[in-house]
Amino acid sequence: MQDEYSPDLISLSDEEGNEYNFEVLDAIETDDGRYVALTPAADAEDIMADDGSLIIMKAIEEDGENYFEEIEDDDEYETVADMFVSRLQDFFEIDEQ
Repeated sequence: MQDEYSPDLISLSDEEGNEYNFEVLDAIETDDGRYVALTPAADAEDIMADDGSLIIMKAIEEDGENYFEEIEDDDEYETVADMFVSRLQDFFEIDEQ
């Protein structure tokens, strides 16, 4: 039997309560915390129009609940983004800007 691909999907809400679905591509644990690389979840029609954006967020746990937040420190973001690009470039076509 052939292995089936089953993406790791999560749903995140913004400040206005709008929900967005994302696929978790990778996760990294560092001394500074846990980070996830996400891409917008898409159906077959959206895949061709997708620009391949990689969204990187920091995973926070508070009172047993998991949250994701933007990385506001530019140096922290660049360090983590470089780590994800190194790990993911073998699997995806990544255009470093």
